Amino acid sequence: MHKEHERTIMNSKMVCYILAKMLGVEAVLLILPALVGLLYGEEREFAAFLIPAAVLVVICAAAGRKKPGNTTIYGKEGMVIVASAWLLWSLFGALPFTISGSIPNYIDAFFETVSGFTTTGSSILRDVEALPQCMLFWRSFTHWIGGMGVLVFVMALTTLDKKNSMYLMRAEVPGPEKDKLVPKTMSTARILYGMYFGMTVLEVILLIFGGMNLFDSLIHAFGTAGTGGFSNYAASVGHFDSAYIDGVITVFMILFGINFTLYFFLLLRDFKPVWKNEELRVYLLIIAVITALITFNINGQYHNPMKAFRYAVFQVASIITTTGYATADYNVWPMLSQCLLVLIMIIGACASSTGGGIKVSRAMIVIKSIRREIRQLVHPQSVNIIRINGKKMSPEILKNVYIFLMAYAGIATASILIVAVDNMDFATTFSSVMATLNNIGPGLAQVGPAGNFAEFSPLSKLVFCFDMLAGRLEIFPFLMLFTSFVWRKRF
Repeated sequence: MHKEHERTIMNSKMVCYILAKMLGVEAVLLILPALVGLLYGEEREFAAFLIPAAVLVVICAAAGRKKPGNTTIYGKEGMVIVASAWLLWSLFGALPFTISGSIPNYIDAFFETVSGFTTTGSSILRDVEALPQCMLFWRSFTHWIGGMGVLVFVMALTTLDKKNSMYLMRAEVPGPEKDKLVPKTMSTARILYGMYFGMTVLEVILLIFGGMNLFDSLIHAFGTAGTGGFSNYAASVGHFDSAYIDGVITVFMILFGINFTLYFFLLLRDFKPVWKNEELRVYLLIIAVITALITFNINGQYHNPMKAFRYAVFQVASIITTTGYATADYNVWPMLSQCLLVLIMIIGACASSTGGGIKVSRAMIVIKSIRREIRQLVHPQSVNIIRINGKKMSPEILKNVYIFLMAYAGIATASILIVAVDNMDFATTFSSVMATLNNIGPGLAQVGPAGNFAEFSPLSKLVFCFDMLAGRLEIFPFLMLFTSFVWRKRF
């Protein structure tokens, strides 16, 4: 009876142990922006990073010193650990902003940090350029850490928990299916971050060649790699007014929106799975078609087809990959262009990429499901199988996709109704929720590329934080924290 009871309750000791180790890693990461502050002579900000780092070290030493006797965790614990880690990292990661006085209001600092870690890029800052250098660095560095996932990041650096790493990675990697590159999950994490790091370094080098200094290159490479979009300039990438820089960032935004499993195949020189990947083809086709439509639609404003194309392709890449950088104020574009951007805002990037949204693969499954139902109505006896990349989609995957979309619609609707209490215009209210739930950053109207989220009430900002975390973790891992039965039973 006692053993049966042990099997039905959560292994809370192991959950606390892993979370304590996670907080210890965050303490180490806080040292990096502290050193940036020291380099730029920002002494008060330097101390603001050391204080939370010291607190995190104490927590890690107290709760993560001894591994529990029972180290077994399952899918439930994995999801709770992942959701709790993202929430705790954001709560502690916000402290330097408040302690230093850079963002005095803690809810605003929490919003900014959640936006960073979830690679959303929404901001409450009215004057980003007034922030100290080390704060700008930390703000963008959170993008890079969160881009591939905080748990994946920790597993790539440490031997956090080899035995149970599979459950942690499954709860964090986005997409309807969880690809595994190699048999060992820890090795998969290191391969992913190896490719991620290499692509980031390459972008930094190319941006420096384009005239950016090292600091600006790091800031914008972090934002591109994590598809986050924080910039250290109010005009975002448009500050540089460089076709070369626009081009480099456009290409890398698109690259980081591709399933990283395909890069692994390229490393192995196995090109066949890449050429035949249906999601990749649809993703690139969407970019090409929407870019062509917007280029034609805004050509009258720029009176130059090449300039219209330059701005169109950058913004399409930025929105579909949910990066959120801007080189033009698309609030002044024709309504057709704005509607097309909202459409790809919802679709998002590929599964197992650093991009957000519902993912191209889910959109493909929904469209193929509709086609299957129509064929079934016309030919009731026919057998129609849904395949993605030549692989049959199991009823379990299809069910998960449908439930995900229902939960997505439910959260979006509830969030819009709550945010509507602030009495903003419809475009601002609707797009602010879409921008945060899909981890994009800027929306339309008052939260467009020239605006921010500062005018919303504290309640709305907390709703946006919920949406950003839920969107980044594919909804269910984060929702589990708020369901009582999860803490009592294993499923």
